[in-house]
Amino acid sequence: MRRWAAATLALLGLWLAAGVATAPPAAAHAELVSTDPAEGARLEQAPAQVTLTFTEGVSLGAGYARVLDAAGERVDTGSASVEGDAVVVPLRGDLADDGYLVTYRVVSADSHPVSGAFSFVVGDGELVPAGAASGAGDTDPVVGAALPAARWLGFAGLSLAVGVPVLLLTAWPAGWASSRLRRMVTGGLAAVVAGAVLSLLLQGPYAAGSGPTSIADPALLQATAGSATGAAHLLRAVLVAALAVVLARVWRRGSPARPDVVAGGVLAAALVGTFAAVGHPVAGPLPGLAVAAAAVHVAAMAVWLGGLAGLLGGVLREEAPAADLAQALPPFSRLAAGSVTALVVTGVVQSVREVGSPTALVTTSYGWLLLAKLVLVLLLLAAAGVSRVWVQQHLGVRRSRPAPRRRVTAHAFSAASGAAAADEPGPHPAVTSAAGARAGVLAAAAAAERPALRRAVLVELAVGLVVLAVSAVLVGTPPARADVARPVDVTLPVQTAAGEAGSVQISVDPAATGPNTLHVYLLDPQGQFTQPADIRVTLTEPAQELGPIDVALQPAGPGHYVGDGMAIPGAGTWTLAVSVRLDEFTAGTASTTFPVR
Repeated sequence: MRRWAAATLALLGLWLAAGVATAPPAAAHAELVSTDPAEGARLEQAPAQVTLTFTEGVSLGAGYARVLDAAGERVDTGSASVEGDAVVVPLRGDLADDGYLVTYRVVSADSHPVSGAFSFVVGDGELVPAGAASGAGDTDPVVGAALPAARWLGFAGLSLAVGVPVLLLTAWPAGWASSRLRRMVTGGLAAVVAGAVLSLLLQGPYAAGSGPTSIADPALLQATAGSATGAAHLLRAVLVAALAVVLARVWRRGSPARPDVVAGGVLAAALVGTFAAVGHPVAGPLPGLAVAAAAVHVAAMAVWLGGLAGLLGGVLREEAPAADLAQALPPFSRLAAGSVTALVVTGVVQSVREVGSPTALVTTSYGWLLLAKLVLVLLLLAAAGVSRVWVQQHLGVRRSRPAPRRRVTAHAFSAASGAAAADEPGPHPAVTSAAGARAGVLAAAAAAERPALRRAVLVELAVGLVVLAVSAVLVGTPPARADVARPVDVTLPVQTAAGEAGSVQISVDPAATGPNTLHVYLLDPQGQFTQPADIRVTLTEPAQELGPIDVALQPAGPGHYVGDGMAIPGAGTWTLAVSVRLDEFTAGTASTTFPVR
């Protein structure tokens, strides 16, 4: 027990420390890299199209990419397309001088929507604030709550549909005759289908940013069914139907035949694969490894939690024979220990890809959810340890312990029917008697401790269901690596008392707490670099009443200034303001806000 606990804690330490500190520099979630025209750009002529480039391939699916004029009317042709990692939005050819707002909501490869807005100006128009699209890309709160619930239902159902049969195959063959366990497995299969159908219906509104009233929208359903995520949900329902046929045959026979085991195993593995092959694992670096790790993670979860549910519904019931309890607990204890190890190892792999750094672990929603899951897993291991210690002490589950030697005494020989009986093949009657006595002792011990064991297993299962709920939310949360810091790259008009007088390009990298690199480029109305008489940059965080903080600038060329090591003292929504004096009589300002995590 001590060796098993030490190994598990060591792996958990890797999960929290090494795993999140040694990840490769890639993100399993699409992010906007650049736009053409650039944000805040002022153009002499209207462009033929708007191009948005992302870190990885995206799909429009149920999403959109639109261009609106200052009056809120669409000026795109309505035929946006995806070209590699870019989304191209063709524009009408008769655009007037005006400000234009680009809004988009596309679907990343991990099935999560990526939304935002930016604006540009043609001719003498006025810049449309990007905040004019505020709320347009938000996920409906009902849809946002219903999707994790549907995922939780699918996870819980998978645990019953896969974990209970595995328990019966490996630890308690007599349980195939239990009608209660049959109902549990049937309910699990139904829950998997229900979760898949709900997820299929909700994915469209989730991607489009619409409400639950649009779940039956034919266009959204068609877009979802044509996506990889929709295909996985549909395949999941088909696999459940096939697995139900195999299990029904097993229940009728009362025990599985070899073909049933093979067919059921293949179908169960494929069913687990449909859970692993969606979401974060399919995007980002090494998707093959990530999907395999996720599949092992899901399978281990199902075997462990489903086995616990099977024990509660079977051998841990008062009316169950004590001999069955003594028979089932040792092999399941070993199976659970293996499942825990698999869960932690694959958790390391997943955290390496999706967290990336200790900073991301404590500054993002994904990181805090992962920490909450870790705490719950530690509680789960503590509850499991209570049960495992008891099984080891009373039922002899020790891998390294040699089998006890059977000693045949003179008293045992006297109980035999004579020398001839001792020469017959098979175990000696005294050995059989000793084995029967040991089985009786084990059964009596199991029966005496059944209430305590039932309470411990019930705690394990309850905490495990909460872990499933946190996991269901994690699946729908952008990875910490993608959310930890987003560099700022924006072009803003310089406002003077007489109107606009050129523009300023601002770049902040990585836009995180601590040292940052600032680049400021000043351009005249013709788009050429211009040298101001004076320039000042300040940082302010109004909500926390921080600032203004002066940023030290160094000239790096005509109209180019660098703030190397610009310190941002804490997280929040910061405002960066640029004040320039163009000549003795003209001064202007420009400012932008950005999140810091």
